[in-house]
Amino acid sequence: MFDWAKNIIQTIGYPGIALLMIIENVFPPIPSEIIMPFAGFVSGQGELNYWGVVAAGTLGSVLGTLPFYYIGYKIGQKKIEQWVEKHGYWLMLTSKDIKRAQSWFDKHDAMAVLWGRIVPGIRTLISVPAGMKRMNFGVFILLSTLGTSVWTGILAYLGRLLGQNYDRVEHYLGPVSYVVIGGLVILYVVHVIRRR
Repeated sequence: MFDWAKNIIQTIGYPGIALLMIIENVFPPIPSEIIMPFAGFVSGQGELNYWGVVAAGTLGSVLGTLPFYYIGYKIGQKKIEQWVEKHGYWLMLTSKDIKRAQSWFDKHDAMAVLWGRIVPGIRTLISVPAGMKRMNFGVFILLSTLGTSVWTGILAYLGRLLGQNYDRVEHYLGPVSYVVIGGLVILYVVHVIRRR
């Protein structure tokens, strides 16, 4: 999985980074914590520009949140809660999770989107309550872009700092990522079986 992401970045460059970040938001088997540091490392080698890497990562990540904003905007809280009651176990969600997310969003509003785009695990999901609340689309995009650019900038910069040691990090990160993903799959299957 990591090698696949590396090949896309090295072959396609900036569009590859944007594509991987879109995929990471919609279907997160490859986290941004792998994509952006490697892209930053490549920029440190002179193959890509650091600011181009950050811009591509930010663009892809923001585009990846749009389907979730649209779902929240078009469907609304009640219908989403009803759907989650019937099918939420597949996504490990309950209607209480939706209500909690909406309540948190109501308290923090614009700042929820700005800071939510920096927090792993919340980055994509914060778009749903923003859509349900019918947050102004321009404001949503602006705040998402600001928060995401901070996140992608930090990760890309860390990749640049790793420099020649990046291969060593990859050596340890690869097996660990497979263990984590395997563990998540097992937890997911157990969760679905118990809920059914």
